[in-house]
Amino acid sequence: MLARSFLFILISEILYNLSSYVVHSGMGRILGPASYGRYGVVITLTTMIIILIGNGIPTAMAKYLSEVFEKNPGLVPVIKKQAATAQTILIGSVTVMFFLLAPVVSHILGDPTLTRLFRISTLIIPAFALASFYFSYYTGIHKFKVQALLKTTRSAARIIFILGLAWLLKSRGMALEGAIVGYVLVPLSVFLEANLYDTYRKHKPKGFFNWRKLIKYAWPVTFFMIAYEFLITIDLYLVKGILRDDYLTGIYNAAITVGRIPYYLFYALTIILLPTVSKSTSDKDHKKTEKLVSQSLRLMVMFLIPLCILISIYAKPIIRVFYSQRFIQAADPMSIFVFGVGFLTVFYVLAFVLNGAGKVKVPMIISFIGLTINTIATYFLIKKYALLGAVIGTSITSFAVMVFMLGYTYKYFGYLFRIVSFLKILLASALMFCLSLIFPRESLAFPIWSAILLAFYVFLLYIQGEFGPFEIKLAKNMLISKKGKI
Repeated sequence: MLARSFLFILISEILYNLSSYVVHSGMGRILGPASYGRYGVVITLTTMIIILIGNGIPTAMAKYLSEVFEKNPGLVPVIKKQAATAQTILIGSVTVMFFLLAPVVSHILGDPTLTRLFRISTLIIPAFALASFYFSYYTGIHKFKVQALLKTTRSAARIIFILGLAWLLKSRGMALEGAIVGYVLVPLSVFLEANLYDTYRKHKPKGFFNWRKLIKYAWPVTFFMIAYEFLITIDLYLVKGILRDDYLTGIYNAAITVGRIPYYLFYALTIILLPTVSKSTSDKDHKKTEKLVSQSLRLMVMFLIPLCILISIYAKPIIRVFYSQRFIQAADPMSIFVFGVGFLTVFYVLAFVLNGAGKVKVPMIISFIGLTINTIATYFLIKKYALLGAVIGTSITSFAVMVFMLGYTYKYFGYLFRIVSFLKILLASALMFCLSLIFPRESLAFPIWSAILLAFYVFLLYIQGEFGPFEIKLAKNMLISKKGKI
């Protein structure tokens, strides 16, 4: 069941991120590097606000729903209502503050003309919050197929609304404004759809739930989100603020957008792990919790390392496919940045494992340490090495926070996965890289070379006994239903 749920979520995440890259590629072509840099700053900051502030209470709701939805379904509408009330107060306040502070933010970024764009983008905050609330709600009651359906719908809506409005308004010189309005309409459409699938409306509210538990759990998660989102985006704002060059900002935004592919693919694990770890720890099933953490981390590392290597190797053709030759300067920083993203992916997934286990303050503290290191290191490195300095600073910081998180996770759970397995994965990855040297690196046929290299990598794991019956059985569980149908 868990394997198939992961597959559904993974497929929807792949489709969602494909739509994201279609949108970014389209906007890059419609706007050009300079305006695309402005687009990246406005959209990234606005969506970051809702992600870092608006996800704390919904995440807390998901945790407590996962503990009660089977034992006491009457508590589900009670917890949902309390979470909705707290979320409305929080998001309403944040929306008003962001609108009023738009001129201040624009001044800090050294571009007062951004004020109008920021104020238009203010509506993204409540719209995004509505859709995200329901997404966390379905996480809590383990309706992963519904989540996958909503995510898939959102993928199509992004292309239709964002690119569609940008293209329609391009002739009027308002392509950027059209795209921002599209970012408002997309989550609103998902929210309306999400309402239709809520079967727990039929359950009569029954029981008592202390709303203070939501707040107690939510505030460290919220601060974790704040620190983490600034950790992964502070480099973009420093590039904009220090270099003051819209063209270079656009190039850097392209580099980090494509470089985050591994993170987006493995984000599906956080959706599954938080409620399942929460439920297993609530049931005091320590063996199940340890098994979930160990297997998830091993499989993630097994495919994360070769993926980062392949993206780094074929950085130039990937940039050309997504953004055209005009953005080719993004290839070098992206080839380094993708490894930092790999470190951050491990950190982020383990953070949600600890959040599910109730250890919410640890990820928060490590994230703030990482943010401090990244801000200082990246500031000086950008001044000396420009865009390469930004990715180097972020990558070094990402490695540091990953090591901190691995250390605490090992201390808390007592086991991660065998060091021998990790060494075999590293050896197979190194040999795959060596084989890649015989293939052209700038050819648009890179998907073919990547498929060959990945097959070679899996073969190496197979002959080492690292990829065998367990992984094959897991793949079958993902693809075959209980009735034996694909």
